[in-house]
Amino acid sequence: QVQLVESGGGLVQAGGSLRLSCVASGIIFRINAMAWYRQAPGKQRELVAVINSGGSTNYADSVKGRFTISRDNAKNTVLLQMNSLKPEDTAVYYCNADIFGVAAKNYNYWGQGTQVTVSS
Repeated sequence: QVQLVESGGGLVQAGGSLRLSCVASGIIFRINAMAWYRQAPGKQRELVAVINSGGSTNYADSVKGRFTISRDNAKNTVLLQMNSLKPEDTAVYYCNADIFGVAAKNYNYWGQGTQVTVSS
């Protein structure tokens, strides 16, 4: 059973920083793309940033220049460094990963989410 567990959310003032971490555990042969999504109250879940197995990244326009996604393949971990946070960044942040595991096929997994609240 593969699990994604996020940590690092919390309450921060506008202009501050947070770092989110997501660790994948279980029987994992290969992790392909890893990503962070977020969902604000009353809004649809949206992609924040994605990183592929080779390290190439893409970001939502709203976070470019402020957020940085990175991964440690040896630790099955993806990080999201969030700087210059704004109240509109307030949301539940979800880790997502495409993982090739014991079932010998790729499956898409979600973490349970971590709350990020930015006060003005």
